[in-house]
This record gives sequence, C-alpha cells and structure tokens, in this order.
Amino acid sequence: MTTRRTVIVGTGSYIPERRITKDFFRNHDFRGADGTSIPKTNEEILDQFEAITGIRERRYVTDDLVTSDIAFEAARNALESSAIDRESLDCIIVAHNFGDVRAGGGASDFVPALAARVKAKLKIETPRTVAFDLIFGCPGWIQGVLQIDAMIRAGDIRRGMVIGADTLSRISDPHDRDSLIYADGAGAVILEAREGDAGVGILAHLTRSDTLDHSKMLFMGSSYKSEVFLEALFLKMEGRKLYKYALQNVAGAMKSCLEKAGVPVGDVKKILLHQANGKMDEAIVDAFYQLHGIERPSNGVLPMTISWLGNSSVATVPTLLDLIVKGRFEGQSLESGDYVLFASVGAGMHINAFLYRMP
Repeated sequence: MTTRRTVIVGTGSYIPERRITKDFFRNHDFRGADGTSIPKTNEEILDQFEAITGIRERRYVTDDLVTSDIAFEAARNALESSAIDRESLDCIIVAHNFGDVRAGGGASDFVPALAARVKAKLKIETPRTVAFDLIFGCPGWIQGVLQIDAMIRAGDIRRGMVIGADTLSRISDPHDRDSLIYADGAGAVILEAREGDAGVGILAHLTRSDTLDHSKMLFMGSSYKSEVFLEALFLKMEGRKLYKYALQNVAGAMKSCLEKAGVPVGDVKKILLHQANGKMDEAIVDAFYQLHGIERPSNGVLPMTISWLGNSSVATVPTLLDLIVKGRFEGQSLESGDYVLFASVGAGMHINAFLYRMP
C-alpha cells in the first residue's frame, strides 16, 4: 500500500516594519485590573516586563495595513519560494483570531473570510481552491496544518496553504501591562502530498482542548481605563494561571506526540514552540526533556525570536520556520532528515503539536 505523507514545499513571512521599543511605552498610563494606577514608575514596569518575558521589542503594522494584507504578503512570499502555480492550490486556510481591525479601533471585520480576501488578492481564478478561516487561539496555524494534513492523507486534496496572521496591536489595551507582549505578523507554508516515502513529512500529531475549567484564561474585556474606552473590548488574560497551565500540560502533550511517532527524543533537532513568554518556553522545554529523564541539550534546540518580534500569535511559529529555512536566523539551520517538533498553546485552552521530518 502506498504511503502518503504531507511535506512542506514553501515558506513565507511578513515582519512589519515598525519596531516598537521601550520608548513607545514610556508615557503610557498603566493601570491594574481594578482601574487604579500601578504604584511603580514606567521605567520599573518596562524593566520588570523585559526581565520576565525576554521581550525587548516587538513589531507593529503601519496604519494602512490590516491582517488580510499581511496574510497576503506572507502567502505571496511562500508562493515565490515554492515556485508552484498558485492555481494548483486546492485549499487556503488563514488562521487568525480577530479578523481585520483598522487603525484607530472599530469592530473586527470577518466577512468575507480573510482566506477569501487573500485568494482574491493572489488573483487565483479557479473556484476549486477552497478558502476558509480557522480561529483556534495562538495554536491556530498548527491546527490549520493538521487540517491540511488530514485532507491530504484522506486523498481529498494534494496541495494546500496555511497562513497564520494577526495584528494584536489593534486589540491590546494601552493601559494594560500585558499589552507589552503583543505584536503583529504573518507566516505561511505550502504543503503537498508525497507518495511512497513514509519517513518524511508530518509523522504524528496531537491536539487537546481543556475548556471546562480553562476557557476564560484569555478573553475580551474592557479597558483598564474604561472612562476613555467606554465600549471597546481588548484582549485580556489571566497571566499567572495561563503560565501554570502551560507548564503543567504542554510538555506532556509534546512527549505524547513524539511517542506516537516512535522517534527518540535525542533525534529531535529543533523545537519550534509558540512564543508568548521566553522564560515560559524555556521552562516548558526543560520539563519536556525532564519527562524523558535527560537535560535539555545545549545545541540550540529551542530557537527564539520573542526578544525582537514579541508574541504575534498564530504568526510566531511559521515566521520562525521561514527565517530558519531561508538562512535568516543566525546560528540556526535545518537539513534533510532532521526531526522538528512543532507545538503551541493558547486561548481555549488549546494545545497542539506535530512531529515533522525534513524531506
């Protein structure tokens, strides 16, 4: 029986031009959840934030762009790197969480689907290319990859594109310290069927959703300075609870995924993990290796972009992959035969992972 695997044949990304450093926030009026001013100077708040998360700067889109625009740029970049005919795409999935939100605020715009907008911008004529969105929190891009993989293995499609794009700067409360985490960006991959080689491509995957007790760790809520933003809603999170949940559950999910593939932990070359907090990611990966009874190797297994790109939600992992495979991440590379473990955690609460072997 012929084995069909899903392989990545192209990657792309869009990293916004605007670099947002500490200076951007020095005059912000940061407040607590109760609306009262925080009894620290902004310099203290910013220094403490960087020490906890590892984020020194992040990227924001310019005022003329929305999420579907940067999703298109990442898609176009991926198509260029793959050199395939865009009309050969059977499916386009855009993973995002807030639709198109214009500069200056306003409601999220979800209609038509961002994937439909991207398909139109790419000028794909065939109606056979099905375009739809996926909303799954920060793990949305990985879940989109798993959706394409399922359709490929079922024989329904042969080639698909998954884009992760968000503009978190447009839905972050300027009076909430957590807004310092959020960034904008887009990343994309093109996946296609490969026949006969069981040892490459996506080898195993895992997804879990812990909604009963954890669905409200990330939510939309009022500004901490509600007298300024009377009706607008902003992304809010229970940071400490989320951190604890991630440390308790992500490493185990990654281990289960690896066990499904039957691949020894020592064979994993890279772990591409969603990045919302640098220290949290370090702790998750340390816990992952501890579950295997060994220490984390000191060979750059966990490449990090959070210090200069921040948390761009669904865009973090595909952007990281694109930078590595195109030689734009100093000291990081991937070769044929390398095993890469992808994983993410986010609103839901959802966790997902897949093991991939470079063709």
